[in-house]
Amino acid sequence: MLTTLKTSYTDTSASDLAWALGREPLPALATLDLELSGAKLQLRLLGASHQVLLEEEYGTCSETVACIPGRSTPLPLGVAERVGDWEYEFAARVETLSGGQFAGRAQELLALVSDHPQGLAGVFPGDPNAFTAMLARRHDGHVHWRTWHAYPQDGQLVATRTRVGVRVAATL
Repeated sequence: MLTTLKTSYTDTSASDLAWALGREPLPALATLDLELSGAKLQLRLLGASHQVLLEEEYGTCSETVACIPGRSTPLPLGVAERVGDWEYEFAARVETLSGGQFAGRAQELLALVSDHPQGLAGVFPGDPNAFTAMLARRHDGHVHWRTWHAYPQDGQLVATRTRVGVRVAATL
């Protein structure tokens, strides 16, 4: 699903993004509710940021990547944590592209996500390459999602990848 976000582009750069686990739902500009083999997932666009809410029989999980007031910790390259009965893995990377490369990659990602039944993308007014996009799926008992945050003024694209699944007990 593709939507034009009814807000100004306020996140200033990729370096302003922070990661948080377990936050309460924040006000969203657009949402997509999904049912993935028993898992309820809500993709939430928060301006040039995102939040994912996951609910399953084993509990709940909330991931936020946003400009979070009071947090100065940069976006981590990787995180692996236990969340209740789940294993949670997160990875992020920042790509810096030239103007032409950036525009091409931005339009490629928007086309991929906007036509996908488990995708949500929001474009900011005034620049077709300023967007946040999210794509979810369930595979091998895990829930996966990917996100992209575009900063055309700097030619930066932030890509994140998350996997959440039930922790398997070790057998002796």
